[in-house]
Amino acid sequence: MKRVSVRRSSIHGKGVFALQTLAAGERVLEYLGLVTSWREAARHYAYREVEGHTFLFGLSDGRVIDGGRGGNSARWLNHACRANCEAVEENGRIFIEVTRRIPAGKELFIDYALEVPNVRHRKSLDDYRCRCGARACRGSMLARV
Repeated sequence: MKRVSVRRSSIHGKGVFALQTLAAGERVLEYLGLVTSWREAARHYAYREVEGHTFLFGLSDGRVIDGGRGGNSARWLNHACRANCEAVEENGRIFIEVTRRIPAGKELFIDYALEVPNVRHRKSLDDYRCRCGARACRGSMLARV
């Protein structure tokens, strides 16, 4: 039985939503896509407009999963500072697990904790602005420093 679906999100673009109540500890998705190097991924996206979406998921071995190429619905997970899911890496694969009960109809979120080299030198930090709206929102999808 399908447990999640992708639809329009009030946070940003598309989002992933629970079709049934999900329990803490449940593994709901695997983040799929082309496994490649960061260099190749950067080259692929250098001249493409991706409308503010981040489809790249870094692996601990230095490679990246490009959910924009061969990916699944997990690529539509939005960021939230108080996420209800987390990414777990096992043997070069990323799985999305629920961290607290998610009622049917609610959106699933992960904390992107993005690490961007030389972010202070970027022309705009607005690209990394958080839209989650949580009371404790840190205002950014970037990792805490």
